[in-house]
Amino acid sequence: MDYEITLLTGMAIAVMFALSLNLITGFCGQISLGHAAFQGVGAYAAAMLGKAGWPFLATLPAAMLLAGVLGVIVGLASLRVRDDFLAITTMGVVFLFVGVVRQQDVLGGELGISGIPDHGFGKLGFMLVAMLACVLVVLLSVHIRRAWMGRVFNGIAEDEDTMRVLGIDVPRYKLAAFAIGTALAGLSGAFLAYHLQFIGADNFGFIESITVLSMVVVGGIGSVPGVLVAAALLSALPAWFQFIGDYKLLVYGGLLFLMMRFSPEGMAGLVRRLRGAGAAREGAR
Repeated sequence: MDYEITLLTGMAIAVMFALSLNLITGFCGQISLGHAAFQGVGAYAAAMLGKAGWPFLATLPAAMLLAGVLGVIVGLASLRVRDDFLAITTMGVVFLFVGVVRQQDVLGGELGISGIPDHGFGKLGFMLVAMLACVLVVLLSVHIRRAWMGRVFNGIAEDEDTMRVLGIDVPRYKLAAFAIGTALAGLSGAFLAYHLQFIGADNFGFIESITVLSMVVVGGIGSVPGVLVAAALLSALPAWFQFIGDYKLLVYGGLLFLMMRFSPEGMAGLVRRLRGAGAAREGAR
């Protein structure tokens, strides 16, 4: 039973993390290759506050706030760049984060932070809290997608220049996407810190950024249900198939290649095409 609880907790955290990137890259079209840095900020904030005596639930808003503020700062620095240049800029953030963490003894340095206090909920209780947080993130994503903000995000992703001509304050909405997305990444980081009970710089490096991007692409960029399913499945694969742990990057890279080659819209697009084909066959009858 402990194994299943641990697995479900990890899946819930992965879904939160993937949906946080989907809000930036999927909804607003802002490519981010350094998203793990924001999860790391949330994790380190929660770990250090927890060791300072803060209760677990009190560390969550603090982790979100700190990660969100960093997201706004990065967003401000990225307003003048697009596409490949934006990707390179955000990629630099994760390398900067890892470098700073490894050089600061107060952050655990190369050894990381161990002895993170117990959250006080027990394994089952913590899983339920993580799943509740995951559900709230899913509902928030769906709400934003359907709201005016989501429509503006989609317009920016499709044609930023046209949105400017229409009078939309594009920088404001870009910053909003970065702020919300990175705050949610910080939330997932806080849960991850208490889940693992130990964190180090290697937990939030470039590889982790590519891993979460793979979840978004495989699920379908911009699709909440698709990203949810892909994040849950891909996070569980190494546990279900032990050999994948040693070849995770190879497996994820292969999935990315296959999706971009045969279904650029990810699992969500594949499902839509299959439904369309099924409806066409029914109509032909």
